[in-house]
Amino acid sequence: MMTSKQHERVTTGFGSEYDIRNTEEGFGTCGWILVIISHILCALTFPFSLCMTVKVVQEYERAVIMRLGRILPGGAKGPGLFFVLPCVDSIIKVDLRTITFDVPPQEILTRDSVTVSVDAVVYFRIFNPIISVTNVENARYSTQLLAATTLRNILGTKSLQEILCDRENISHSMQVHLDEGTDPWGVKVERVEIKDVRLPVNMQRSMAAEAEAAREARAKIIAAEGEQKASRSLKEAGDVINESPIALQLRYLQTLTHISAEKNSTIVLPIPVELLKLMKTRSEMHVTNDL
Repeated sequence: MMTSKQHERVTTGFGSEYDIRNTEEGFGTCGWILVIISHILCALTFPFSLCMTVKVVQEYERAVIMRLGRILPGGAKGPGLFFVLPCVDSIIKVDLRTITFDVPPQEILTRDSVTVSVDAVVYFRIFNPIISVTNVENARYSTQLLAATTLRNILGTKSLQEILCDRENISHSMQVHLDEGTDPWGVKVERVEIKDVRLPVNMQRSMAAEAEAAREARAKIIAAEGEQKASRSLKEAGDVINESPIALQLRYLQTLTHISAEKNSTIVLPIPVELLKLMKTRSEMHVTNDL
């Protein structure tokens, strides 16, 4: 059966193996004397002392109270109304909402020796106010520095093609590494997104020329395939017309119909190729007879 302290850790989620608080020692004799004096002063100056002793914490905040330099039992306070002792208590408010920050552009040398500039955005929140106060001086600033270092370390092992095409896996890898590194600080990294990858100007020109050459090659291949299919279709049409001579006359009439619809003053009279061949043959026969 769980004790009340274990049950509180499970339900609140504020217990952690990284908690460095020393809960075995008390305030000592001098400490308790100062606490009693503070209580007496609050009682003597009531109700004016309420301005110093009553504190309010918002729904999205938690208050870490230190009495004579020691965190009070029970963990972080809030949300709502609570009392503190003047002169002996100090209060630190911790925001539990998701915080967003931009990772400054990082100049990174990729695995294939290409220099790129990459920036990202990180979403994180504090899940343990106690250790975020006791284990690190500034949780947000420390997370920002760790995010910049992690971005450089991870992208340094990737090639340019992987950075451009595999952003989702890179973002997930960064999120896992950051979450592991910030867990002792009471920080939960929820999401990491790669914003922009900027290449050098000469690299952009080279990639644009390569892409343009690839598009031109594909266009030529498509045009050649189209001409090949068109020639096959023309051959099949010629075979059909050759089998039925009347089809050529019908095609001639159809062409005249299209021409007359656009330019009525123009009439085209096609000359059959066979007639030209016949005239050429007769001219050759005449030349032979003259010889």
